Amino acid sequence: CMVDLLGRTGRLDEAEEFVSKMPVQPDAIIWMSLLGSCRVYRSIEQGKHSAECALELDPWLASAYVVLSNICATAGQWDDMVKVRKVMAHRAVKKEPGCSWIE
Repeated sequence: CMVDLLGRTGRLDEAEEFVSKMPVQPDAIIWMSLLGSCRVYRSIEQGKHSAECALELDPWLASAYVVLSNICATAGQWDDMVKVRKVMAHRAVKKEPGCSWIE
């Protein structure tokens, strides 16, 4: 989608503006796309905003918590990282473990 294209090229402000001007309500997937780009480009405040919007729409979206806590950790915001993980634990949100088929 357009948000992903803008985000992958580092045009995070344009991506966020695009989301705000969408004629339909953006869903959690749109916000997660922007959140992923915020992680790559280390945009902490936009990442926090994107995660909040995604979690408003789907409070059990484990990947939003994990990406947000990783953004906080990368920025050295350890208190915020701990808060995110505590909220995740309080809501009993569990991340599905990944697996690999590489032999």
